[in-house]
Amino acid sequence: MAKSSPQFVCTNCGATHKKWAGRCDACGAWNSIQEEVPLSTGPGKGLGGAKGRAMALSDLTTEEAPPPRQSSGIAELDRVLGGGLVPASATLVGGDPGIGKSTLLLQAAASFARGGLSVIYVSGEEATAQVRMRAARLGLTDAAVHLAAETNLRDILTTLDTERPDLVIIDSVQTMWLDTVESAPGSVSQVRAAAHELVTFAKRRGVAVMLVGHVTKDGQIAGPRVVEHMVDTVLYFEGERGHQFRILRSVKNRFGPADEIGVFEMTGAGLSEVANPSALFLSDRDTPAPGSVVFAGIEGTRPVLVEIQALVAPSSLSQPRRAVVGWDGGRLSMILAVLEARVGISFQGLDVYLNIAGGIRISEPAADLAVAAALLSAREDAAIPPHCVVFGELSLSGALRPVAQAENRLKEARKLGFTSAIAPDGCKIGDAAGLTLTPMPDLTRFVGEVFGAA
Repeated sequence: MAKSSPQFVCTNCGATHKKWAGRCDACGAWNSIQEEVPLSTGPGKGLGGAKGRAMALSDLTTEEAPPPRQSSGIAELDRVLGGGLVPASATLVGGDPGIGKSTLLLQAAASFARGGLSVIYVSGEEATAQVRMRAARLGLTDAAVHLAAETNLRDILTTLDTERPDLVIIDSVQTMWLDTVESAPGSVSQVRAAAHELVTFAKRRGVAVMLVGHVTKDGQIAGPRVVEHMVDTVLYFEGERGHQFRILRSVKNRFGPADEIGVFEMTGAGLSEVANPSALFLSDRDTPAPGSVVFAGIEGTRPVLVEIQALVAPSSLSQPRRAVVGWDGGRLSMILAVLEARVGISFQGLDVYLNIAGGIRISEPAADLAVAAALLSAREDAAIPPHCVVFGELSLSGALRPVAQAENRLKEARKLGFTSAIAPDGCKIGDAAGLTLTPMPDLTRFVGEVFGAA
């Protein structure tokens, strides 16, 4: 049998090397490369010759009861978690600095404690006095939440093993320090090892664990991506500092639907739920405004209406500006190219600005037609009717493709007082009573009927 070669891993960035070096070529850190000893392979190797236990197998027809859930009392949080907190689950919550992660989890801890759960809140970034000050400001001092300020993971796990709580909140996993790993807190090795220990403890003891994760400048959770694979649920807390709205988005959930969102509003008394986000994401629609179009979108299982705003102005630059907030800049370039190639409407020499009102970010392709409508409305200075919603995916040939859950989009629009809708031809629409629906087969037909030009 061939002998396995040693592998050297950088404890700072996780890069692998074939041999030891004083400096990591990937991140430039000094004295951060350590040998990673591979596990022995083959029956009984490295285990004193002892054999393992036989696994219990089952088939796909085996029926098991769904996992019990504990409601937090915060409807938006329960929605994102898939209906409530599942025992022995591990949840990772990431977000920009100052966005409100600690505030959200402290409110959740108090709500779970009021519901009868035993909750321990461990802060590695703040002293317990600071956490109490925030709790007093939020009016949460009556909740039976146990606090601790500690970064030594060995001490934390020993305490948790003694107390046996129902829920543990770790703020944050990047501050945890494991004395068996020879690297600084926040390094790749420390974060990976700390997350593994906490997730293993959650599964072994039946304790729900919620971890706060820092994010990089690119918006990704700092540390190795394996941490996101370890946990059961990954939530991102999003929002613009200039807006009072915060979006809690589920990007992974083993116990519920992914891409679900919860909407909160940051107030002086903390985060408050927004039961009807569509009404808040829309401005006053009584007066028609060029460049403003309402898009009927779907976030997870929830239909959400948002306002797409566009501004087109002559440019004095050799290369006009293309500024986007809340949408994909590459997809905007595609829409502009399709408008020029398939309809003959050019934006050459024009600055284009696109904004999704309210600070929400849209990622679904169903917004293509609404974006194209907003761009054309701004360029031609012709307003779309204020009580009309638009949705549809645009192909490179200029055809409009049907989108999913068209009926739910129209029901949400009708509930908020909209009277007409423009959608791709071929959408499966059941009951559209109360709405005047205009199906469109392609972009050429849309431009001709709505703006009077082809």
